[in-house]
Amino acid sequence: MTEQTVTLIYLLAGILVGGVAATAVSLWLHRRHRGELAALAGAQLENTFKALASDVLRSNNQAFIDLATQNLGKFQAEARGELEKRQQVFAELVKPINETLKKTGEQMREIEKERKESFGSIANHLQLMAQGQQQLETETRNLVNALRRPEVRGRWGELTLRRLAEIAGMVDRCDFYEQESRSGEDGALRPDMVVRLPDERELVVDAKTPLDSYLAAIEAHNEEQRIAHLVQHARKVRERIRELASKRYWDQFEHSPDFVILFIPGDQFLSAALDREPNLIEEALRQRVMLATPTSFVALLKAVAYGWRQVALAENAQQIRVLAETLHQRLATFAEHLERLGGTLDKSVKSFNDAVGSLERQVLPAARRFTELGVQARKDIPSLEPVDIAPRLTGRGDDERT
Repeated sequence: MTEQTVTLIYLLAGILVGGVAATAVSLWLHRRHRGELAALAGAQLENTFKALASDVLRSNNQAFIDLATQNLGKFQAEARGELEKRQQVFAELVKPINETLKKTGEQMREIEKERKESFGSIANHLQLMAQGQQQLETETRNLVNALRRPEVRGRWGELTLRRLAEIAGMVDRCDFYEQESRSGEDGALRPDMVVRLPDERELVVDAKTPLDSYLAAIEAHNEEQRIAHLVQHARKVRERIRELASKRYWDQFEHSPDFVILFIPGDQFLSAALDREPNLIEEALRQRVMLATPTSFVALLKAVAYGWRQVALAENAQQIRVLAETLHQRLATFAEHLERLGGTLDKSVKSFNDAVGSLERQVLPAARRFTELGVQARKDIPSLEPVDIAPRLTGRGDDERT
């Protein structure tokens, strides 16, 4: 080891041990004992230096740790206080939000409760609607099956005729007759209704309800089948027209016009047939058959009812004339009685006025003298006024009054 190295080691040792003074001592010892130290500068100095460096480093680390711990504790205390303050401030800030959230939660629970109740009620209503729909489908199916039977369709047409007659004011068994039978060349003819017209005229009505093909068209699964059933429905209506024309009701009913009314109890049935065959009405008229639905038939019955009212007014005109003559005669007799009563009242008024004049001229002056002579009267004698209103004579108009 060189001398410079040894000197540097002593210098560093002095600095690490005690500062400037120790450094000077270390250098003096080095110069004085340069020779001895050179011999001892071996491994001992290196070990000593390492031990001193280790002690110094450990001492400095401990001091740094103590200082850091002290400062860190101070900082932790300050941070803890600041955190508590901020927590309090934050708690005050979020307190209204917390209360609002609680109220919102309660409202949400109430809403959820009401929603469950409403949903349950709606579910019950939907279930009832589903049951009603199912029942309606069942009843509709039963009605469709019933209408497929000819006797049910015929009875439905008759009931519809009766109902329309009642709506139009045609009284049952008075202005129209149901199921009236007449014998014909081909047997008994029985129209569904005979409407009586004024002057002993009659309208023959026969109800036909071709529904099989129409119902099949409604239940068809595709457009092709529906059109085919509607074409068949129009053909059935044409057959009913031809069948009714062949009965020639106008020959069997003497006072009937030369046509018969074919009543179809549904505007939609005739409309569906006309959509397929628009010339059905012209063909029916050529065969002396008039097609009627509830809308047109009730209008016809209304016109007939109006005609009957006009006939009733004409028939009652003679009775009205007789009643007017009788009433006029009775009024004349009553006027005579009133005239005699008026004359009697006139005489009574004149007699009353004469009595009042006599009282004023001859009686009251003498009576007043009693008070002048000292007689105390308990009541005063009232003064009487003559009546100047004459009774009105009958038989004079307003223009004859004066």
